[in-house]
Amino acid sequence: METLNDHYRLLLGLDEAWAVEDVNLDLPGLRVEIKLRFVADRCACPECGALHGRADLADERRWRHLDTMQFETVIAARIPRSRCPEHGVKTIRAPWAEPHSRFTLLFEAFAIAVLQATANVASAAKLLSLDWKACNAIMTAAVERGLQRRKLEGIDDVGIDEKSFRRGHRYVSVMTDLSSGRVLEVAEGRDTQAAKTLWNALPDEQRGDVKGAAMDMWQPYVAATQAAAPEAKIVHDKYHVAAHLNAAVDQTRRSEHKRLLAVGDDRLKGTKHRWLYGPARRTPEDRRTLEKLRRAGLKTGRAWALKEDFRWFWRCVYPESARTFFQRWHAWAARSRLPAMAKAARMLKARLPNLLNYFRRRITNAKAESVNGRIQSLKASARGFHDFASYRVRILFHLGRLDLSITP
Repeated sequence: METLNDHYRLLLGLDEAWAVEDVNLDLPGLRVEIKLRFVADRCACPECGALHGRADLADERRWRHLDTMQFETVIAARIPRSRCPEHGVKTIRAPWAEPHSRFTLLFEAFAIAVLQATANVASAAKLLSLDWKACNAIMTAAVERGLQRRKLEGIDDVGIDEKSFRRGHRYVSVMTDLSSGRVLEVAEGRDTQAAKTLWNALPDEQRGDVKGAAMDMWQPYVAATQAAAPEAKIVHDKYHVAAHLNAAVDQTRRSEHKRLLAVGDDRLKGTKHRWLYGPARRTPEDRRTLEKLRRAGLKTGRAWALKEDFRWFWRCVYPESARTFFQRWHAWAARSRLPAMAKAARMLKARLPNLLNYFRRRITNAKAESVNGRIQSLKASARGFHDFASYRVRILFHLGRLDLSITP
């Protein structure tokens, strides 16, 4: 038994201050409990590191360790408390675990690897023989550790976007480093305060170094960015601009379709997506149908032509040429007698400086949209989230590119 105890002490990497007092094997329960005892007379103060006399022993605690063969392994010990003249009586740190953790360092490192490999926490929990709450605690601690270690130098451009959280128009706001594609922060809601929370994830000096911020035309995001990073050029994302123009085309189509149906004309029936698809997604049949409807002189055809023509705006080389193009396009939209398109044109004109910033930074939210797709996969795998805190932890755990490692 003495040899077995020494064997376990070596496997655990313990120094001579600790001894394996007993090894209890529970065959029916498939469980091994390793009981440790502190045998040194002096211990280090956790505040200053100086060696002092031992005051007493704290109550016995247990930590889950890596399995021994097929047996769940648990470490049990009473941690000594040092008597420091400067800091008083303090419980020392167990060499095998983080403070306040229920798991050993080696087990946490293994659990993190399993959780990273399986986006579904329920599956990881089953493999680890843990419950969801324990897995979430491990992930939360890992994210906090990763955020403390994270380096934020060299971030030139960021993307700010919204993502649905739960039903009932509940959203979160996400900030992404457009260079690396890593998620920098997640905030609950999509108001000005949420955007401020995102920017507060960056130190003051780093916010001053950000050169561009891609986002949609949501005013709370714009206002928070102007206040937090006034030197950053706000670039309205071209994919969101396209979404607004598509919405205006569809509004025109629905209005015209209703009017035509009243006189028995169903030409626009079933054509919704053909007007909204980009050139790459149009089939030969789509192109023939669109050409036929355009020649019919329909309002929807004119709205579609306006929307398609705006694509050339993004192909301009310089801000000046883009401004000239926009002025011509806006004049066309204003006199088109298409209310939805005229309204969209007025909205874009009011934000023209931020549209022109695209030609100074050439950034889009494409990476943020890609991140949104991966967030959706996490959400679907988890079958939704009941609280924002666990949602944020899951996103940063998998998409924050954090150093989550724990030192055994």
